[in-house]
Amino acid sequence: MSRRKTERLLNLVICLLATRRPLSAEHIRQAVPGYDSANDEAFQRMFERDKNELREIGIPIEVHKDPWEEDPGYRIVRQAYELPEITLEPDEAAVVGLAARVWQRASLAEAAGGALLKLRAGGVETDEAGGVLDGALELRVDTRDPAFPALWEAVRDRRAVRFPYRAAASESVLTRTVEPWGVVSRRGRWYVVGHDRDRAAARVFRLSRISGPVTPVGRPGTVVVPEGADIRSMVGSRDDLAVQERVALVRVREGTCQGLRQGARAVRPGSGGWDELEIDFTDPVWLAGWIVGFAADAEVIDPPDARDAVICRLKGTLA
Repeated sequence: MSRRKTERLLNLVICLLATRRPLSAEHIRQAVPGYDSANDEAFQRMFERDKNELREIGIPIEVHKDPWEEDPGYRIVRQAYELPEITLEPDEAAVVGLAARVWQRASLAEAAGGALLKLRAGGVETDEAGGVLDGALELRVDTRDPAFPALWEAVRDRRAVRFPYRAAASESVLTRTVEPWGVVSRRGRWYVVGHDRDRAAARVFRLSRISGPVTPVGRPGTVVVPEGADIRSMVGSRDDLAVQERVALVRVREGTCQGLRQGARAVRPGSGGWDELEIDFTDPVWLAGWIVGFAADAEVIDPPDARDAVICRLKGTLA
């Protein structure tokens, strides 16, 4: 949405909230910036579209027909618009705050922040940074896999997707069309579970092996999750067959990359202002996604496929 349209919609909401009596379309046209420069036909189209968009996001615009007036009037009743009183128990407020902290640096950070803002507007303390949670734990959800946002939206919208997938055994890349049921994290890796249309069966796909864009297929609302489907157990049974872990040698600058240092099996001083880390991994693509987050402070030395995966990820970002 453009900035101009956003400002126009906001001004329209303020105008309809502030008025004590319903306003006709002509009065709104004169009062709301953004409408005054349009001709009659363009204004009518714009105004109808704006009303529909505001109603779609839950803003109740009422229409009043005065028998003494030729045109209908519009207003927003404040009682219907304002957030009702919300009360949370201390443990419920703690959970809300913890959820926001978990998603703080992930793809849902904007949604989590918006939820907290609305709760605070209603006078609810969510205990985001203190109280029950203070100093107890600091969680972060790792969603650096590029496919995560599109798959999460597909699950939310119940919509099929298509993506290129790199098989674990042969390393060949095949196109998969999947009806996603859910996205699950296990042992630091993310998976999407769903119905594979090409194989006509339920399948589990690791997000780090999705080697290209995730494209929506068909209309939203067409995917049906089977009753009783336990996607977490499906991921667990698949993950139990994981390939053997390997060790990567990574150079990091002194005093940096604390996240890598904490996850390393060994840390030793190097030369020229660098330290050397030994990090366990199973998937070079997943390791590359972790390493590139530290930019020029981290460099994979060995094995070659892990180093190549980092280079490939950096080239993709540059492109």
